[in-house]
Amino acid sequence: MCKGPADHASTYDAQPRACVVLVDPCSTGAMLAPELDRRGYTVLALWTSDAGEHRGHLPQAAKGFPEKFLAELDEQPTLSSTAALLREACGGEPKALICGGEMGVKLADALSEHMGLRGNTTAHGMANRRDKQVQQDAVKAQGLRAVRSVCGKRWDEVKDFTDSERFPIIVKPGESAGSDGVKLCATPVEAEQHFQLLMNSQRKVGPQRAAVLLQEYLRGTEYIVDNVSRDGVHKTTMVWVYDRRPVNGAGFVCFGQQCVPSDQQVAQELIAYTRGCLDALRITDGATHTEVMMTETGPCLVEVNSRCHGLAGSWMPLAHAMTGYTQVDACVDAFLDADAFQRLPDVPREFLASGQVSMLVSYHDGHVESTHFEKVRDLESVVFLEENLHAGRRVEKTIDLFSLIGICVQVHRDPTVLADDVQAIREMEQNGSLFVLSN
Repeated sequence: MCKGPADHASTYDAQPRACVVLVDPCSTGAMLAPELDRRGYTVLALWTSDAGEHRGHLPQAAKGFPEKFLAELDEQPTLSSTAALLREACGGEPKALICGGEMGVKLADALSEHMGLRGNTTAHGMANRRDKQVQQDAVKAQGLRAVRSVCGKRWDEVKDFTDSERFPIIVKPGESAGSDGVKLCATPVEAEQHFQLLMNSQRKVGPQRAAVLLQEYLRGTEYIVDNVSRDGVHKTTMVWVYDRRPVNGAGFVCFGQQCVPSDQQVAQELIAYTRGCLDALRITDGATHTEVMMTETGPCLVEVNSRCHGLAGSWMPLAHAMTGYTQVDACVDAFLDADAFQRLPDVPREFLASGQVSMLVSYHDGHVESTHFEKVRDLESVVFLEENLHAGRRVEKTIDLFSLIGICVQVHRDPTVLADDVQAIREMEQNGSLFVLSN
């Protein structure tokens, strides 16, 4: 149950600190809260009607929250009524409104524009920049490489694409995250079946009954380019490369992410291309997490997410070890500290350490009697471990980010130690030694 103004009237009356609103502060978005608190701001959570099961899911690393939220409020039927509720709760105008989770992008854009706060415009067809077809159309109009695709809510609206496009193709929700609902389909029949499944099933992230996207299958290596922006100036906080593999019947399970030095040619190409995509989508302010496929003909957009890099902020210790800062604190700079934003490097300088993010994958399913993540935590290179699995719960075979059993960050000066520890983790996954299943 959300806390509202009536629950905090005395707090508001006595509250001297400027208030910042976080829209759907889940996953890494929740990590903005302790950073804002550290800088002396009061933080208020605004939950959208699309938040669903992600509502209130804050990582353990978000120390002090949700307890220190000034209030947790619900999106109202109109922008005006939502704005009025926020002003009442904050005791005046909020200092800033920042998108925390993927589901909050549309409301954060519209509400910040409505309230005259720093944010991204909804004009020029950008009322829903989460829509992946909107993204591809905008990038193509800018003269940049875009994926061939079609979007619709009925099979007869998209069927012609399956008659002309080379298989396999990608079928996925028009609005999603974490590989939710994404499938590589080998035949038109399989594509239609998955299309109908997506149109009639519950999704983890994004509205139900939203359009489904059919896309060409991009062949190449997938990268992430994380940026923060202020007044249309984009600064890159990290370039990552995905380690994706087919497993458990899913085609794109993420096993890890490695950092890519900014002076590598591939990073320079990706950064330039991504900034062009941000301009095409009229993104001027805030954090972005852009996935790009490097094909044999150059970079091609997969999707732009107008919020911080996800994974519950598990990557933050690695980013800080590598560069001395993270996208989270840079995002706060972009909204609230012009001088600090100006001091941020255009791209990360030479890395200060070596390491990677390793996802923990399950090859087994059943009821969990006990877990043994200490085997991972005791490895020499592991500096952070987020456990997603606990005794008494059911474990499923990993097919996407939502079914990972954990995430760990590894940092070490000796690359041999790092490689040995990664291999040890993969062996534990295969033999199921990270948990014991009930008979």
